[in-house]
Amino acid sequence: MVKLSTAFVAVAAVCWGLSGGIGGILTAEGWDPVVVSFYRGAIGLLFVLVWLALRPRGSGLSSRRLWFWSAIAGVGVAGNFAFYFVSIAEGSVAVAATLMYCAPVFVYLVSFALKLERPSLFKWAAIAMVMLGVVLLTGVYDIGAGEVTLIAAGAGLLSGLSYAVFIFGFKYAAPHGSPQAILVIAFAVLAVILIGLGDADQTVAVLRTPSWPLFLVLGVVGAGLSFIFYIVGLKHTAPAVASIVAMVEPVTASLFGAVVLNQSLAALQVFGMGLILVTVTALSVYSSAQNEPLITNPLTE
Repeated sequence: MVKLSTAFVAVAAVCWGLSGGIGGILTAEGWDPVVVSFYRGAIGLLFVLVWLALRPRGSGLSSRRLWFWSAIAGVGVAGNFAFYFVSIAEGSVAVAATLMYCAPVFVYLVSFALKLERPSLFKWAAIAMVMLGVVLLTGVYDIGAGEVTLIAAGAGLLSGLSYAVFIFGFKYAAPHGSPQAILVIAFAVLAVILIGLGDADQTVAVLRTPSWPLFLVLGVVGAGLSFIFYIVGLKHTAPAVASIVAMVEPVTASLFGAVVLNQSLAALQVFGMGLILVTVTALSVYSSAQNEPLITNPLTE
């Protein structure tokens, strides 16, 4: 059971990595990143609605706190999806995926500010290492000569910050209802936000475009099955193991960008990417050892 659960987490991570590559293809075709994000979330909503219908017990839908914190999670996942695809459209899949992977750092910084977590030398050192990795990956020290624009770097970091908001929302919603109920509300909020922000003509045009199978695959892989696999897998997977397995996502996205989209990184960027992935993973493993579920896997709460 444990091995199967870990496999579910790995499959979810691969799915999320592939969704970045698929989003890269669609944005390269000229599709609005917000429209791409809307369809990813809207199709995901259909899946979690079915999941909730099959497992309605303990949903907690009568709880106001569930609705409030789930809505916060929805704002976070809407920003995460949208900023992620903006970063991909303006830069590359590898850079966007790696910057989004910085989310635990943002969680720590907010936790420090709100006094939810105690700072330590190890945590501050890890944050400093991640910041160094971001500098090397994005080339902000010489932005004029680099291929990563300020928009791409900023959107990538905002996608990570938005994911941190999702983590907080999910964390505080979890005691009041089931994961599927939280995701239903979160994805519904996402759909409402993004359909209002996206290009209306493009949103309608997706329904008759030859590219619609890619949108369908993006929604199924990037939000439908992946979230279900991840939550089910985490029930029997240790947080430390899940944190390590999660590295599959940015690696998969980077490989997709290199092989399918012919995107490449300079040596310093590769080093910066590796520095971020290794440090964030170590930080997550340390957090799980210290019993800090807010930083590691709030979906298990």
